[in-house]
Amino acid sequence: MSTKLQVYCRGLLLVVFLGCGFLSVCQAGAGSADGAVLPPAPYGPVPSERQLRWHAMEFYGFLHFTVNTFTDKEWGYGDEDEKVFNPTAFDAGQIVSVAKAAGMKGLILTAKHHDGFCLWPSQYTEHSVKNSGWKDGHGDVVKEISLACRKQGLKFGVYLSPWDRNRKDYGQPGYITYYRSELRELLTNYGEICTVWFDGANGGDGFYGGAKETRRIDARTFYDWPNTWQQVRELMPNAVMFSDVGPDVRWVGNEHGFAGDPCWATLSPDGGFPGGEVKGLNSGQRPGTSWIPAECDVSIRPGWFYHASEDQKVKTPAKLLEIYYKSVGHGACLNLNLPPDRRGQINENDMRSLREFRRILDETFATDLAIQAKLTASNTRGGAKAFAPTNLTDSSRDTYWATDDAVRTPEVTFEWSQPVRFNVVNLREYLPLGQRVEAFALDQWKDGQWVEFARGTSIGNRRLIRGDYITTDRVRLRITQAPVCPALSEAGFYAEPLQK
Repeated sequence: MSTKLQVYCRGLLLVVFLGCGFLSVCQAGAGSADGAVLPPAPYGPVPSERQLRWHAMEFYGFLHFTVNTFTDKEWGYGDEDEKVFNPTAFDAGQIVSVAKAAGMKGLILTAKHHDGFCLWPSQYTEHSVKNSGWKDGHGDVVKEISLACRKQGLKFGVYLSPWDRNRKDYGQPGYITYYRSELRELLTNYGEICTVWFDGANGGDGFYGGAKETRRIDARTFYDWPNTWQQVRELMPNAVMFSDVGPDVRWVGNEHGFAGDPCWATLSPDGGFPGGEVKGLNSGQRPGTSWIPAECDVSIRPGWFYHASEDQKVKTPAKLLEIYYKSVGHGACLNLNLPPDRRGQINENDMRSLREFRRILDETFATDLAIQAKLTASNTRGGAKAFAPTNLTDSSRDTYWATDDAVRTPEVTFEWSQPVRFNVVNLREYLPLGQRVEAFALDQWKDGQWVEFARGTSIGNRRLIRGDYITTDRVRLRITQAPVCPALSEAGFYAEPLQK
């Protein structure tokens, strides 16, 4: 099969995608023969277009919903009577509207968890909604959630567990054909899929068609992941794939929702596989051979599935804010689980916490104080307006401040006519050029001198610095370490509302 050559123009940077690689047509320099100032050359691994779309989501949700919801378990054994799945008032519109109101940009549904129960009427198994008590077996949760997402403007993704505790042939070669048949159904019958989520759980005890035994598999070879990934690429080329090692998005290494500090978007998977041992999941690796950014998956409750006993244990708005700042604010994306209850709706306690969490975030980021400031940079690439520091405050990810190639530790000053008060700083790099900054610092003008109030390492897609309130009329951002000239697309200052 021939390799496709695709050309894109992003801002002033002309780039070529060759297969999965990313090559710059332009070379960095002060100017070209006609006097135009050229953009910096990309540095290290860079994101694909599908990864850039994923980065732009930042915050989306999980929906863990299956027979476990009705058996009060976290991991079903695979022997469940299909009739047990019978939500009394399933409402896909309510579920999606709650996620949208919380600020989520998409939802990923557990189409099949480890119990093997399929939330769509798969033609390849009897362990599915087609034999459930819900809608007399004529329901399709995948269809209803996907349509509700499309109607309300959210992206839709699917989780398909590689481990299946119901299947008689799990652990045998024939199971892979079955698994890929399920995957094909999901990727051909439900419209555009933004994410395909592959869990790392691999084998153990289960029902297995009545065998009721423990089965171990070699996760390195059994699933033949390269060919499964290729199936996704062929059927849904714009979808990102998640697993411990990507190939597009990696697990952050915990289920608390916390990314490391630093959390580099690059990783060297070294032939790793889903469910295998991979180094650097929480922090990433620098240098890394591939752009495989981190996703932080965490549930709003102690468990992943709904349990009435956890109705009073929903994470508070303050806890959700902490998670947000340590996930999205560390350059990762946040995947927050909202488990539908036995009605088939998001519980009122979860909604209450989400509403207050969203209110605080909306009030925090309603006003960017940086827009009111005068910006002065120590260097601007070729003195060109196209790379001026004012690009930091134009609300566009496609413009950026950059310096001459030799200037790797520049600074930019924000000055206000009157003192301003803030406690949150937002920074963002221009990702098509790679992750370039390795360390930075922030200073305030206080008592006639510069006083440092924060420092950090990785920036990447987004870096949020949340601290004590500061009142000043001048702030200085210093890039203190970078292997190449920086390229920053955003810098902002915000005031979190005081708690009532």
